[in-house]
Amino acid sequence: MSEKLYKYIEITDLKDMMNKTRALYNDAPAYIIKLKKDEYKIYSHEDVRAMVDALGTALIDIGLKGKRIAVIGPNRMEWEIAYLSVVCGTGTIVPLDKSLPDNELESLIERSEVEAIFYSKEYEERLMKIKYSHTNKLKHLISMDNPIHSEGIYSQSELIEKGRRLIKEGNKAFVEEKINPEEMSIMLFTSGTTSASKVVALSHKNIVSNLMALGSILNVNQGDVFLSVLPVHHAFECTVGFLFALYKGGQTAFCDGLRHISENLKEYKVSVLACVPGIYERLIGSACKKVEKNGKIKNILEKEEQCKNLSLTERKKIFKEIHDEFGGNIKLLISGAAALDPKIEEKYINFGFPLVQGYGLTETSPVIGVGTEKEHRIGSIGKPVPGVEVKIMDSNSEGIGELVVKGPNVMMEYYEDKKATKEALQDGWFHTGDLAQIDDDGYIFIRGRKKSVIVLKNGKNIFPEEIENLVNKIEGVKESFIFGKQLSDDKDDIKINCKIVFDRPVVQETYKVFDDKEINTVLSNKVKEINKAMPPYKAIRGLVFTEDPLIKTSTNKIKRQDNLDAIRKLGY
Repeated sequence: MSEKLYKYIEITDLKDMMNKTRALYNDAPAYIIKLKKDEYKIYSHEDVRAMVDALGTALIDIGLKGKRIAVIGPNRMEWEIAYLSVVCGTGTIVPLDKSLPDNELESLIERSEVEAIFYSKEYEERLMKIKYSHTNKLKHLISMDNPIHSEGIYSQSELIEKGRRLIKEGNKAFVEEKINPEEMSIMLFTSGTTSASKVVALSHKNIVSNLMALGSILNVNQGDVFLSVLPVHHAFECTVGFLFALYKGGQTAFCDGLRHISENLKEYKVSVLACVPGIYERLIGSACKKVEKNGKIKNILEKEEQCKNLSLTERKKIFKEIHDEFGGNIKLLISGAAALDPKIEEKYINFGFPLVQGYGLTETSPVIGVGTEKEHRIGSIGKPVPGVEVKIMDSNSEGIGELVVKGPNVMMEYYEDKKATKEALQDGWFHTGDLAQIDDDGYIFIRGRKKSVIVLKNGKNIFPEEIENLVNKIEGVKESFIFGKQLSDDKDDIKINCKIVFDRPVVQETYKVFDDKEINTVLSNKVKEINKAMPPYKAIRGLVFTEDPLIKTSTNKIKRQDNLDAIRKLGY
């Protein structure tokens, strides 16, 4: 378990968090909102808490006490205010994936039995149709964009003003509402198709236990600036970005889009960033290219090697130009939601960036483990956060087995799914479905998904993520997908195959090849080089080439079964 490094505020629920930190942060900036180029508006922590109180009061006034209320849209302050106004005294919040197609959006609204939904303007037409369906309970649409109520649609901003008036008149229905920290207050859908997705039931206790654990080990304080990039409906961004920033008195800025992350880091002087590995790979690659092109640092690789034994502070000074490409204010980088290539992690550390890997699931609110400035090991997701226990079940000869977890952050249940709950929660331990090793010092190393492991005829286990990591290093390969293919009537006669998504312009420029046959040949030869460095049983025996991206979740995780189904449909 990670050692506690910092003082933190004891909280029992999210309302308690908002109240206890209200006076503490007061006029400190909580959000910086870009109105147009070079024009911004700042909202203080007091402003935020006042808006939450007002909106919650208005929601109760229109009859939504104890109801389920959804929220959908891109990352923005209004989304976060809506979330808090529901969860801190009105009812149960149901965050929905902004990328849901129409049929899935309607299905999830029906399954969660929501009676109201906050939304951004681009969803208005779709939600109007869904509202008039007889298969759901949706009654109230609340627009984050409309300035006034119109045609049966509430305006979020007008509800806030209504709530302010009600509070002035003495209405304390929301402000004085008590929270039961152990009842379901958050319903989160796991990624997957409509029928396959489960509903994770979380309580205030689950979430705040994670906030306090993170607060005790991560160096984040009032005045730190967070950049919100990952979808906020996702547990990682919701807890580690949105809620943690408010808990610690930070300021949140919203990213203008994935292509603008680098400029946003500079624009807002960002100090804390929580992102996925793919973004970190692009950021560091782009920064190195710019610095080398400008001639600011020559022979980066050579200098990187020379500085490995220096302190993080010393390395930061030496590689100042690279830090400047990140805005020059980075204090903490957190990588999560997927495995980070150890070489990329090492590069950040060599350049003097305080980057740590975290790991968790929606079902664990979400953080199970994360590295800290004191306890950090390349390739590891750190030790369990304070209050969380982990162990390995059914380990093999290498000590690899399923990671199981126990702690106050573990979900209550899969809502209305006793069978799935019973399978996942056994004797108080949550079975993650991930395979891991724990070294002698307590550091956790994730090895892959239990369900994605390919078992060969000789009994050897193949972890697709391990081989994909090697293939993805090939210049011109965007991403890859390892799968097993049965080669004979013997169902156990499985060979390793790989689907490669390539970047045509990069391949053409790098290898000076132009037609598909040439491209396939040069990439096949690169795979053969990888095969030579691996045991024969791990060798890739078949290849599929495409320029179409793999099927992924909104946080860029590969949907293995969906991709496998797509390959089989092609008759491969």
